[in-house]
Amino acid sequence: MPRKLVNINAYADGQGFLGDIGEFEEPKLAIATDDWRGGGMLGPVKQDMGLEAQEATLTMGGHTAALIRKFGTTAIDGVQLRLVAAYRADDGSAAQAVEIYLGGRFSEIDLGKGKPGEGTEHKYTVPVAYYRRVVDGVVEVEIDMLNGVFIVDGIDRYAEIMAILLS
Repeated sequence: MPRKLVNINAYADGQGFLGDIGEFEEPKLAIATDDWRGGGMLGPVKQDMGLEAQEATLTMGGHTAALIRKFGTTAIDGVQLRLVAAYRADDGSAAQAVEIYLGGRFSEIDLGKGKPGEGTEHKYTVPVAYYRRVVDGVVEVEIDMLNGVFIVDGIDRYAEIMAILLS
């Protein structure tokens, strides 16, 4: 049975938003590529050129002044976000804890439409400088764009490049 999201909570700079968070869109993990076709090759191949930019979104159930106050921070990783999710399969197995850690800043806050007597949603867009995904206490992926860290399943896939640059 697949594990499905049962519930989530969000934290921004340590402050919790249980009951306020409506939806979270994780950043896409994508390798930046460039086409290369050299002499003798039958066709082009995609060469690894690093990582694509990452972006996440939070959708809150309404007005959240504490988040709006974080807009305009000058540090590229000035807002620290932590998303905690519980996933469960309907096969009797234990629920799985998934934590997402993000360092970024709000590039856009969409306050949407407001109409008396109807629900509202505010959407926060976060370009990501730092990303870490932890599943049941194990770091699955860690990406630090500023410091050249790219760890997947315990292997730093960029360590060799950083060793050359820092020698």
